[in-house]
Amino acid sequence: MKNIYSLALLTLLSGACTVSKPIKVSQPELPGAFRGIAIQGDSSSIADLPWRSFFTDAVLQQLIDSAVVKNYDMQIAIKNIESSRLSLDQVKWNYLPQANLQVSGNRNRPSDNSLTGLSLTQYNLNTKHIDDYSAAPVLSWEADIWGKIKNQQQVELSSYLQSGQAKNAIQTMLVASVSQGYYALLMLDEQLDIAHKNVRLSDSTLHMIKLQYDAGQVTSLAVEQSASQVLTAAQLVPAFEQEISIRENALKILTGELPGSIHRDTRLDEVKVPAILTAGIPAALVGRRPDVNIRQLALMAANAKVGISKAEMYPALRITASGGVNSFKASNWFNIPASLFGIIGGSIAQPVFQQRRLHTQYAIAKVEREIAVLQFRQVVLTAVGEVTDALVKIEKLKAQQGILSQRVAVLQKATSNANQLFKSGMANYLEVITAQSNVLQSELELATVKQAELSAVAELYRSLGGGWK
Repeated sequence: MKNIYSLALLTLLSGACTVSKPIKVSQPELPGAFRGIAIQGDSSSIADLPWRSFFTDAVLQQLIDSAVVKNYDMQIAIKNIESSRLSLDQVKWNYLPQANLQVSGNRNRPSDNSLTGLSLTQYNLNTKHIDDYSAAPVLSWEADIWGKIKNQQQVELSSYLQSGQAKNAIQTMLVASVSQGYYALLMLDEQLDIAHKNVRLSDSTLHMIKLQYDAGQVTSLAVEQSASQVLTAAQLVPAFEQEISIRENALKILTGELPGSIHRDTRLDEVKVPAILTAGIPAALVGRRPDVNIRQLALMAANAKVGISKAEMYPALRITASGGVNSFKASNWFNIPASLFGIIGGSIAQPVFQQRRLHTQYAIAKVEREIAVLQFRQVVLTAVGEVTDALVKIEKLKAQQGILSQRVAVLQKATSNANQLFKSGMANYLEVITAQSNVLQSELELATVKQAELSAVAELYRSLGGGWK
């Protein structure tokens, strides 16, 4: 008994021993600033802004609010957090002994020629069988010498934190997707207005050409070509209306609601974004982006699993204890203290024939840890690339928008002049139709570029790790 207590004391003293240690992962070499941005000491970023401060449109805020609460991916993510929390709470109990209550009653009829049978005859017990009744709690405890339980806790903790980061990642995607869908709706609204305006303009031109045709100044070809121009503009109207309905339905589903229309009064030109889009420094992405944090936590879990696999190859100390009441007669079963008994024991189990399998599991765990390191580095580089791409898009789309705005202004003036010249007989109908066709395409393209720039701003906000606050 003294040896058992000594062994237990040694276990407690060595309880801090672990076979795996946290590894330090060298991050990919990152630049001081993103491509195209001068290196600055300011590490502030638009991603530090809560999404309500970044997206200030009231309708858009309502849509994002609905998505954050009602979107089914978000609800599933919240349930995953609850599940991981329960698993984490459960693993904390692994340090405590396992306890079972055993109540048993046995009747044994030994052979007459067995030692037990001969004893029954020798002592004239007037029975051919032996009864045994017992009731006892049984405790079993495995000492965490090699930190196996500690590493199990680390795995569950990483899983729990990953589930929280997964929710954040879904929210950042939702915020970006809802805002981009909303901007697409505003673009389609503007393009629909452009189509209606061009239908009216083409109708007016067709009316003038018909008057000239009646006066014999133009041929029927002019009327036909002008009518074709009206139909070309008119065909765009149902096409845009169809796309608007589809976009509205998709956005409604994204916000967790049934398909339907979305009331909005904002025009595409009225959308405001921060004048200065600060990106911060690349190194800050590691702590801000949920997907990067998920990979960091996965690496922690992989390292803990290495420790668990290695601990399996070492001896395991188990201590068991039981005590209760025991009797050969049911009438004396609970006769206290005569029926009381107690047992305590300890054992050390060293795997022998499973060593090959355990070594293989350990090697696999180390390989999986190396994979986790590579995945962590990969997601960091991907994050830097996404930010850089978004910055380039914003810069170049802004330049395109400036050029297109000038082109639209020139073509609108040219269309007005063509109409005036046509009325005075100084321009032919082809010049008028060409001018109207050019301004239609340019105005539609300008709306597309405006929407693309706003979408790139939302993508920059997401890629920097914004949207989950």
